[in-house]
Amino acid sequence: MTKTLEIPYVNLDEEELKLALAIRLLEEGKISLGKAAEIGGLSERSFAELLLKKGISPIGFEDIDLEKESQHA
Repeated sequence: MTKTLEIPYVNLDEEELKLALAIRLLEEGKISLGKAAEIGGLSERSFAELLLKKGISPIGFEDIDLEKESQHA
C-alpha cells in the first residue's frame, strides 16, 4: 500500500526526506529496522551503516527471528 504525503517545501531532496522519516519512525519504535531500510531505499546493512554514521546504534532495532536464532544456538 502506498500513501502520498504533501508537505511544505523544505530544503531536502526526496531521498533525504525518506531517510529522515525512516530514522524517526524507527527511533519511535513504530517500524522495524527492515521496514526503515525499505522506506529509506537502502539494504538493511547500508541503513545500519548510515545509522552508525549518525551516531545511532542499529543494534537495538535489529529484527530478531527467535526461531532461527534457537536453531543456531
